Amino acid sequence: MNKSQTTKNNANSLAIKMAIALAIGLVAGISFIFLRENLISNGNIDTWKTINNLLFQDISKPEGQGAIGLFYIVGQLFINSLQLVIVPMVFTSITLAMCNISDTRKLGRISYKTILGFLGASLFALILAGIFGMTAYKMGLFNVSINDIVSSEGSVGSNPLLVFVQAIPNNITSVFSDNGRVLSIVFLASVTGICINTLGDQILVLKNLLQDINKIITVFLSFIITKFGPIAIFVLITRTFAIYGVEHLKPALAYVGTATIALLIFLTLGYALFVYFTTGLNPVIFVKKITKVALFGFSTSSSAATLPLNTKTVVEELGVNEEIASFTLPLGMTINMNGTAIMQVIAAIFIAASAGYDVTVTNIIIIALLALIASIGTPAAPGAGAIILFTVLTGMGYNNDAAVLAYSLILAINRPIEMLVTSLNVVGDAATAVYVSKSENNLNEEIYNR
Repeated sequence: MNKSQTTKNNANSLAIKMAIALAIGLVAGISFIFLRENLISNGNIDTWKTINNLLFQDISKPEGQGAIGLFYIVGQLFINSLQLVIVPMVFTSITLAMCNISDTRKLGRISYKTILGFLGASLFALILAGIFGMTAYKMGLFNVSINDIVSSEGSVGSNPLLVFVQAIPNNITSVFSDNGRVLSIVFLASVTGICINTLGDQILVLKNLLQDINKIITVFLSFIITKFGPIAIFVLITRTFAIYGVEHLKPALAYVGTATIALLIFLTLGYALFVYFTTGLNPVIFVKKITKVALFGFSTSSSAATLPLNTKTVVEELGVNEEIASFTLPLGMTINMNGTAIMQVIAAIFIAASAGYDVTVTNIIIIALLALIASIGTPAAPGAGAIILFTVLTGMGYNNDAAVLAYSLILAINRPIEMLVTSLNVVGDAATAVYVSKSENNLNEEIYNR
């Protein structure tokens, strides 16, 4: 059996294992939901607390001091293993990509096409979100009672344009110690790579060092993902649904349903059409091969944690040029947040309707623009989208007491939506990478069609 066939079989095996782990995790998680509700309704809340402390409790919180939290520990160890290499992986991959692109005009084209691909996909995502949000609003689905929701403080609103100012850091050490400053890492890596490229053979030691670090990271991530990925997916999915009560879900079923349908449509059809119209390639092949990346993103709810698997899949199975993947995917992880934008538009409309504000087409257009800008600065980490949503609400002036209560409701029930949002974000990065590589005539179509 040749190497390419072995790679394909390994990829298919991993995808199957992840799908099975996801399915079992969903069944187990939903079963724990029913168990929790049954125990609490029958007055056995102490029994549930014991189960929760043994398996699911977040031991980093004050209430988890005496807990064991087996599922939390296993899931957190896996996420930490992936996040451990985010900064060095992004820095080395982009720097080396810049080193290898000797033609500055080619670099300019790649940057232009990448951003154009992100914006094109985002435009259609926002239109879809606006249509679904307005339809639900006009049907009166978003007119819900929120009086019983406990208020919770959100993030302090800030000007979303600050993300562009913060892209260029004023302290290099602070950037390398913070996974949330990926856009700054992209800037530093691009500058470093271009400078090494310009200096040529004068800079050999640093370039070789970066190549060695990149190889080590690749081996480490391959081991973590293939050996522990399916187990981690089961643990993460089970825990997410097991600790998720239904007390906040009922008054927001309209929001959850609307957002889920819009996200699923764009995930299954939107990106397939994007690949077909921009490249002419068979979109079914893309969907099949990128499924495990979507499942992994759904399970971890982190674009950053999914980046290693996304890079591996895009290069080895979709035939994208490694230079382009090394530039496009880390950049997309930072600024390409189609799923986040869809969620924020629908959530903002839901909050506005619940709080008594009139929602017009003009309002939705402004919400969409704010969501697009705000999503660029959304950290690639679980739960970040709902926090950044507060920036959109502040920009729209949705700040009365009812709006704050509705926003608290979103924070309470948004975890499953955030998981689906991450799937869209990472698949969008992959679709754009395929488009850019195809447009540069360096997509290996033999690998893509294999």
